[in-house]
Amino acid sequence: MLFKRLGLAALFSLSIVGCTTAPNTLAVNTTQKIIQYERNKSDLDVKSFTLTSGDKLVYAENNNLTAEPLLLIHGFGGNKDNFTRIADELEDYHLIIPDLLGFGESSKPMSADYRSQAQATRLHELLQAKGLASNIHIGGNSMGGAISVAYAAKYPQDVKSLWLVDSAGFWSAGVPKSLEGATLENNPLLINSKEDFYKMYDFVMYKPPYLPKSVKAVFAQERINNKELDAKILEQIVTDNVEERAQIIADYNIPTLVVWGDKDQVIKPETVNVIKDIIPQAQVIMMEDIGHVPMIEAATKTADDYKGFRATLKGQ
Repeated sequence: MLFKRLGLAALFSLSIVGCTTAPNTLAVNTTQKIIQYERNKSDLDVKSFTLTSGDKLVYAENNNLTAEPLLLIHGFGGNKDNFTRIADELEDYHLIIPDLLGFGESSKPMSADYRSQAQATRLHELLQAKGLASNIHIGGNSMGGAISVAYAAKYPQDVKSLWLVDSAGFWSAGVPKSLEGATLENNPLLINSKEDFYKMYDFVMYKPPYLPKSVKAVFAQERINNKELDAKILEQIVTDNVEERAQIIADYNIPTLVVWGDKDQVIKPETVNVIKDIIPQAQVIMMEDIGHVPMIEAATKTADDYKGFRATLKGQ
């Protein structure tokens, strides 16, 4: 989901003039400055890589280059800054946080395949170019979780662990009541106006962090500009079931941590039972009073749980 944790509510209030809800130049410039401040705080530099297809992948990377690499994959409608907040809590790892093709600052070709297998292949190309494709740890939220599963199934000998955060792709659990009857013409995840974004912001998070409407308007305009491609990508991913591929994760006994917000309205919390049935070695953590994006709603707790999981892997 597209949520950039910018923090500093007081700074927001002081920096953005008046109560305007239009994404004016001042709001855009101020938002970008605060995003950059948060990236700097988490020691993240933004870089780019050109795929063999000619498309560009933009990614954030910290400078802990001698640590074990951790690839973090955002969800639908999101970008690399979904993990900016928690990156500050994960400084012990070598973080690689891409904008997936179709999102953020990466290329947005209309004709591309945006299903999990294709996205995983692109990420593998990036990691190969960086010399990090072997012994990689992977974490993904929502659609990023499905891509994480696809990546581990395609390159199981290279993946040291998986971190699935409210993961998509396990569709046999069914859809939550909040999305029953949703279509591409009427879907809370697709943005046609600022008001749609405001509603979506509250829909995906149980305790959303404060953002002034002027800042939300900047993010809303990005989604509005991308709405045609967003609809095409959503149409592809809602039928992209990764359950059969997840069996490979079980076969290779890849250590897996599953984290879920018990107030998730986007993907049913009961999905953890499906994942546990397929991947018996998975550890499951249900987060109380948290929605679909725990790494934003409860960054410190989510990071602490992950670091605890990683501590159990030492010596394996």
